[in-house]
Amino acid sequence: MSTVTTASARERSFAVLLNRALLGFSRHWLLLITILLGIFVGLPWLAPLFMEIGWTGAGKIIYLIYSTQCHQLPQRSFFLFGPQAMYSLAEVQAAWQNTSNPFILRQFVGSAAMGWKVAWSDRMVSMYGGVFLGSLLFWPLRKRLRPLPLWAFALLILPMGIDGGTHFISDIAGLGDGFRDSNYWLTTLTGSAFPAAFYAGDALGSFNSWMRLITGLLFGLAIVWLAYPALEEMFADTAREIEAKLRRARLTV
Repeated sequence: MSTVTTASARERSFAVLLNRALLGFSRHWLLLITILLGIFVGLPWLAPLFMEIGWTGAGKIIYLIYSTQCHQLPQRSFFLFGPQAMYSLAEVQAAWQNTSNPFILRQFVGSAAMGWKVAWSDRMVSMYGGVFLGSLLFWPLRKRLRPLPLWAFALLILPMGIDGGTHFISDIAGLGDGFRDSNYWLTTLTGSAFPAAFYAGDALGSFNSWMRLITGLLFGLAIVWLAYPALEEMFADTAREIEAKLRRARLTV
């Protein structure tokens, strides 16, 4: 009899512990997710820092982990600890290998003279940076913000779909040779109103760079606006249910 009673007590204690853990997560889900996102978004920026201070093993591990999620092309990535924030394809080729093979180019992580590559491309920085920024902005708005309608969500992510899709098609012709590299079509549309550096290539401040940053940011914010209000409502309901259950069991909430 005592064995059964002890087993029941253990099961009850485990159930209470599990409910309290779920209650804690339901109350603080936004804080926990934002912290995890901050780590996830911040690690790619630690790779160039580790390379700069000589922790090359740690830096290479980060490059390897994030290579599963990003093309890591150096001409579309930020660099730290060097004279420039970004480099053109020609500059990368001159400093490393004269190749347009993306599988070879992505292996270039930088040098002491050029600085070290962030482990994500500029599009990934803006996408996941947008999600992280959205998490921070959602905090003061979480009681008032309604979920983004699906049509509005589609409208906000469409620009990145167009930008990324046209880049993909353009790159089939070869990196540095496609219509999204020269952007002659944009030169014609705008009557060459901007400097030549704005139209060609992927350097910081170019049309391509701006489009990746803006569309990625819109995508990230749209994800938060769509999902977070629904998550807030779901976890609030879960918290209320667990609190009621604990009160019925005469346990402190």
